[in-house]
Amino acid sequence: MTRFPPHPGPPTPLPDLDKHRTSAWLAGADPHPATVHAAWAERGIALLPLGPRFDAVRVHAAVHSDDPPTVAAFLRDWLAGPVIRDTRSASGRYYVLIAPNSPWHRPEERLTTHTFLGVPRLGHPVSTLTHWVVQPTGPGDLCDPAHLGALLLTADALRAVEP
Repeated sequence: MTRFPPHPGPPTPLPDLDKHRTSAWLAGADPHPATVHAAWAERGIALLPLGPRFDAVRVHAAVHSDDPPTVAAFLRDWLAGPVIRDTRSASGRYYVLIAPNSPWHRPEERLTTHTFLGVPRLGHPVSTLTHWVVQPTGPGDLCDPAHLGALLLTADALRAVEP
């Protein structure tokens, strides 16, 4: 199995002001942001509608590692944007957040309007089931789909040559 080197240090936590502004931006995807904030306070996760502020691309592991810090560091460095992991299914899917109107021409499923995504609150994880692998660094911080496409092409090529 191919392994990528770990990032030299832990991610820098968001300052409180950025966390507040970023949370408000995420909650604004819902027509009732106060409901989102209440869900985060009560359960640590809220269902947000996709489409208005961001879409999500559902992918399986694209990094050949099972070590959470290695995966997080690699995705943070490669994608430079927010990624959520949902381990409730056996595949442990990742949801890469991208801009709603950005192009996507790969077979991985793009989730958009009329779909909801469980989005954890920012900060300390409440659950290991659904959590941020890479937190957004500010309002509007999203992944570049071209970077995601390149990562997935690289992962495809590595799978093709591994024994």
